[in-house]
Amino acid sequence: MPKRILHRVNTALARHLPEQRLFLRSDTETRFIRLRPLTQALVLSSSGLVLAWTIIATAILLMDSIGSGTARDQAARKQSVYETRLDTIARERDARAEEAVAAQERFAVALQQVSTMQSALLDSEERRRELETGIDVIQSTLRRTMGERDTARTEAKVASAALAGEVEATGLARTGDLVATLDILSNTLGETAAERDQKIAEAEVSRAETETIAYEKRLMEERNDEIFNALEDAITVSMDPLDKVFKSAGLNPDDLISQVQRGYSGQGGPWTPIAMSAKNDPTASVDEARAARLLEGFDRLNVYRIAAERVPLAMPLQSAFRFTSPFGTRWGRLHAGIDLAGAYGSPIYATADGVVSHAGWMSGYGRLVTIKHQFGIETRYGHMAQIRVNVGDRVSRGDRIGDMGNSGRSTGTHLHYEVRTGGSPVNPMTFIKAGRDVF
Repeated sequence: MPKRILHRVNTALARHLPEQRLFLRSDTETRFIRLRPLTQALVLSSSGLVLAWTIIATAILLMDSIGSGTARDQAARKQSVYETRLDTIARERDARAEEAVAAQERFAVALQQVSTMQSALLDSEERRRELETGIDVIQSTLRRTMGERDTARTEAKVASAALAGEVEATGLARTGDLVATLDILSNTLGETAAERDQKIAEAEVSRAETETIAYEKRLMEERNDEIFNALEDAITVSMDPLDKVFKSAGLNPDDLISQVQRGYSGQGGPWTPIAMSAKNDPTASVDEARAARLLEGFDRLNVYRIAAERVPLAMPLQSAFRFTSPFGTRWGRLHAGIDLAGAYGSPIYATADGVVSHAGWMSGYGRLVTIKHQFGIETRYGHMAQIRVNVGDRVSRGDRIGDMGNSGRSTGTHLHYEVRTGGSPVNPMTFIKAGRDVF
């Protein structure tokens, strides 16, 4: 039965693949090999499959090569955009800092002007009170003098009537006395009236000066209010992004501020009398209270700046690199950092101010540098080719601490970067993404 099937297959294939004979000739004999149609079909099919597999494998290799080149181009473009964004944010930060310094200077000048105007106003008020007191005295004297004048007139009339019945000599003498008395009273009344008019004129001038000073004070208060509003807006605009930065990095801003203030709390100098703070003085003006709040805001902003220098918000690499492994579970175990692949010997930089606590070989990490920062934060830089710091060195953000390499348990040149808080590893990308709002 199988022979009959093979015969039919050979017969059907013979129309397209006729039977061939391959002759093998030697010195003594000649042999041949029969190539049936089925055998030829099997050989051709096998050759076709091999050829098709070769074409497909070649295409796959070409596509993979083209795809990897495109990925590198995309990574380069993303790196360029990231660097541009960092430059823009740095310029914006510098501009905001310059605006804050200029606003603070304008605020100091405005406070000095307000103090001068207040002193002038107090002097004017003092002069006005003195003038009012003088006018009251003059009016009292004038009323007393007018009363004395009326009494003198009455006495003069009585004396005139009495003179009609007395001796002429005695009457003449009394009349002379009365005339002299009347002359003295008239002169006194004239002088008093002149003084009164002069005091009234001075009071009018003082009132006009007081109104002018009050108007200038209102203008100064309006300018101060504009300055206060601008400063409060600037502080709010500068403070909100920093709050979001520290919260997104998993840090409590209030705890950071309290720790920085404890570290920067030095005091001293001679004791001198000072005025009561506007914060605790219930009689302080609204402007003084707003000024106190602004000073507190500037202090908080300065503390934020100090804290930002001590939190690892920067990138450890400034050269071209490729992100090859994220933070998280890998092959059933925790990958406690991120892997950044780049050229052998690429510079590695500290991401925040701190003290080097380890600089040497560690199993798995190879050549490792560990930096302890404030707030219980620690960063690790593994698989280095060369270490450029020693244990105990103080480093600042941006200081070069080593070169990228392939030491330890590693499959290629890259940097293993870790961030730990309280001894526990956290995702470094949380800090790096938060740092985009600062640097």
